[in-house]
Amino acid sequence: MLHAILIKGTFQDSVTLMLLSRDLSASAGIKRVSVMMGTPANKDLYRETGLWHEALAAATPNDLCVVADSDSDDAATAEAVAARIKAWLASLARGSRSAGYPVARSWRRARALLPEANIALISIAGDYACAPARQALEDGCHVMMFSDNVSLEQELELKTLARDRGVLMMGPDCGTAIINQAPLAFANRIPPGPIAIVGASGSGIQELSSQIALLGGGISHALGLGGRDLSAHIGGMSAVAALDFVRRDPASRVIAFVSKPPEPAVKARVLEAMQALGKPVVALFLGERPARRNIGAVHLARTLDEAAALAVELACVDAQVSALPGVAGRGICGLYAGGTLATEAALLLAEALELATDAAHADGFMLRAGGHRIIDLGDDSYTRGRPHPMIDPGLRNGMIVELAGDSGIGVLLLDVVLGYGTHKDPAGETARAVKAMRAARGDKPPILVIATLTGTADDPQNRGDQAATLEEAGVVIADHTRAAVLLAASAVAVKAQASGAPPALLQAKPAVINIGLRGFADDLHANGVRVAHQQWEPAAGGNERMQRLIALMQ
Repeated sequence: MLHAILIKGTFQDSVTLMLLSRDLSASAGIKRVSVMMGTPANKDLYRETGLWHEALAAATPNDLCVVADSDSDDAATAEAVAARIKAWLASLARGSRSAGYPVARSWRRARALLPEANIALISIAGDYACAPARQALEDGCHVMMFSDNVSLEQELELKTLARDRGVLMMGPDCGTAIINQAPLAFANRIPPGPIAIVGASGSGIQELSSQIALLGGGISHALGLGGRDLSAHIGGMSAVAALDFVRRDPASRVIAFVSKPPEPAVKARVLEAMQALGKPVVALFLGERPARRNIGAVHLARTLDEAAALAVELACVDAQVSALPGVAGRGICGLYAGGTLATEAALLLAEALELATDAAHADGFMLRAGGHRIIDLGDDSYTRGRPHPMIDPGLRNGMIVELAGDSGIGVLLLDVVLGYGTHKDPAGETARAVKAMRAARGDKPPILVIATLTGTADDPQNRGDQAATLEEAGVVIADHTRAAVLLAASAVAVKAQASGAPPALLQAKPAVINIGLRGFADDLHANGVRVAHQQWEPAAGGNERMQRLIALMQ
């Protein structure tokens, strides 16, 4: 038996009503309960699910419709459901009065209660979401639209308006954002750090930020775009705008970007914007397996965990470079005792700087291009009549000292290999050569020396002791060859000069007007974010003709 209850003029958001329907359906003697607003779409849904009752015919979008399917026609069943709903509504009213943040019934009132508001977080039904978003944008606020089921034409209209007003339009269907530790909609608590995330993928941003945290990193901000931003129709409008925001933000030192498969032409446009940022970027276009690992300063990842690891690594490299003095020249010289290590360094450096490796390998040169060189000193041309450089580093030591007179070299890459059969103190030999080179340079700008250590604490030389010897000589120790090459390439890169004022949105925790799901306002308030909640309901009782007339009169 179907029992219907109609409560006039009591608008509530759809998610809250879905949860209420679930709870009421667990009542004794009840098969199921559906609680929805009386919109035309919801009335159709009642019909499709077999819960239609004639009492719903008079319902408007501002009326609460309750249909209970029970085992009997006893009026007490409907009365029990009605009593629970009235108690629930009374509880909501008490919660509004004790929320700890202001609650308003209009945008203008919410703005008056929170005049510093700079973001509108919108999570009402998509049929209604565009009007408050347009109002917020025209009022100079950034918008995060959690709402979905918004047409592409409306999305393009809103994003064009946002671009013209110089504000961000995140969404529609934008599930997550974090701005200066303020969690907007679905978000995780991530430590602060230098990595900014921009993404057209809500769960992708959440997983990427969580992986960054698990690796010991942190984020400055995470800006969502909505899943369709990189479609042909939208053209990456919010992506380009968000990338420019983090470009101008001093706290965002490394950028991580994630999106669902993009339109090829839009992907090319976004990649072009990334290369102009002047900051290292990790880009993940889900579903693609890039043939290259780098396009200029853009590092291409294949998976979320790989993107997170690259971003954390680049952030560590950036911190190291920031702490170092300026280098002498723009060239990188690698003097390697291990042939495979020399090969890896050459390949990685060539990829990072878009150079070609030396195919002939004449005289042990693995790379010789663009003012850079990587040499394998274990090559036959260096071991005729003399021991391998792992046994006797004398030849390499002499070459290190000779670099004192090379004005083009800014970074020296070295490997220090421990273990049985090798020199008993390779780090000590290297340290002496580095000190001699620096003494010979006199007052000239220093050459940055970066070394990798191959070996363990149980080797005869003891890895920890060898590391301490190198560090005492001012040698920077990298965890592996890739880290050494990244650090070297960053150290010699010509740094782009920051231009444009830092965006005000990213300089402090935002102030938010929440329109829709009350839980989002609760989360913001609990995290110390200034928030006002607009208790939204359709204008003119949901009458579209009246709404159009009101809009014309404003």
